[in-house]
Amino acid sequence: MQRRYDIDALRALAFCLLILYHCAMLYVADWGWHLKSPHQSEALQWPMLVLNRWRMDLIFLISGLSVHFLLRGTGAGRFLAQRSWRLLLPLTFGCLFVVPIQPYAQGVANGLVEPGFGAFLLRYYQFKPWPQGAFDGWEYGFTWNHLWYLAYLWVYTVALAALLPLLRSRAGLRLQAVLTSLRGGALLSVPALPLALFSILLQPHFKETGDLIHDWYRHAIYFSVFLYGYWIGNDAGLWAELARLRRRALTLAPLLFAVYAALFTLLPEDMPDSVQYLIWTVRSFYIWTALCAILGWSHHLLNRPLRWLPWATEAVYPWYVLHQSLIVLIAYWILPLKFGPLAEPAIVLGGTVAGCFVLHEIIRRVPVLRPCFGLKARKERAPASLRPASAPAPKPA
Repeated sequence: MQRRYDIDALRALAFCLLILYHCAMLYVADWGWHLKSPHQSEALQWPMLVLNRWRMDLIFLISGLSVHFLLRGTGAGRFLAQRSWRLLLPLTFGCLFVVPIQPYAQGVANGLVEPGFGAFLLRYYQFKPWPQGAFDGWEYGFTWNHLWYLAYLWVYTVALAALLPLLRSRAGLRLQAVLTSLRGGALLSVPALPLALFSILLQPHFKETGDLIHDWYRHAIYFSVFLYGYWIGNDAGLWAELARLRRRALTLAPLLFAVYAALFTLLPEDMPDSVQYLIWTVRSFYIWTALCAILGWSHHLLNRPLRWLPWATEAVYPWYVLHQSLIVLIAYWILPLKFGPLAEPAIVLGGTVAGCFVLHEIIRRVPVLRPCFGLKARKERAPASLRPASAPAPKPA
């Protein structure tokens, strides 16, 4: 079966967008984050909100697509073992050795952690609660910060593996066929209905905690789009329809966002529940049409062997693990230096990209580090003397 280059490219671009989003969190006014620059802008709130509504839904949908391809020809047990290794090892390693700079910088900035990273680590690795509000996750004694995605993805992967007998049953295949047979306006609307329903039923009762245990509203949304990705898979008819609808979806999504933004901006905070439900419903339809536009355009434009794609496909996992710690570390270093509103974000973004690039080049060459950042072990090349005479020598990397 032909390789789906567009999915690999979309994964890389989605995580590039995540890096830009996290850099911008330093500068968007009135949005809390680990550190905040003095150069904050209210104007950033709108573009950030446009992205915020669907950015993680897109990443979980792509993850579901990946599971669809990974399960082909692989037993559920072997698949689960492989995914657990590639998700839980980077999560554990990242929590212990990559993330700690983030709570340290946040705690020092809040005045609740004494400067001195070595002393902080000695205290941090005791996994005891910190002073209230020292950093995100202070009550647990440690934090996974941006690596929460790996924990959630592992849980969803386990859940999907457990559900495989049901998903492959006659009823499960019939439900999948309902989704993949949607066309036209039905494809742009029907999958949004469960997202709206979960918002109405669960969002009033479950805050977005990021702690895995009490995050049932986000679990319902993210697992739904993860399952959509698994179901969509490589269905040629559905992907052709998404590509056909790409212009309609790209027109409809901004209109829905405008309605959503007007409703929650202009209406009073003490609105009736029915009006709040209407806002959440419009938001759900915006999220799904935005996803349809992204999938349709990526399939139309990116489903070809792009030169940068092999490198980006390998780089995306280490860059994801590294990027937020680099953003926070660079900001922690340069905020006291009082650079201007143009120089400071340029240094943060440029330093983050350069740091990810250099560290990835090191990681990919060190066998013991590769699995810690989600990379597969490198296959050793046979010496030239042991290759068959008919086999051409490999090109230099």
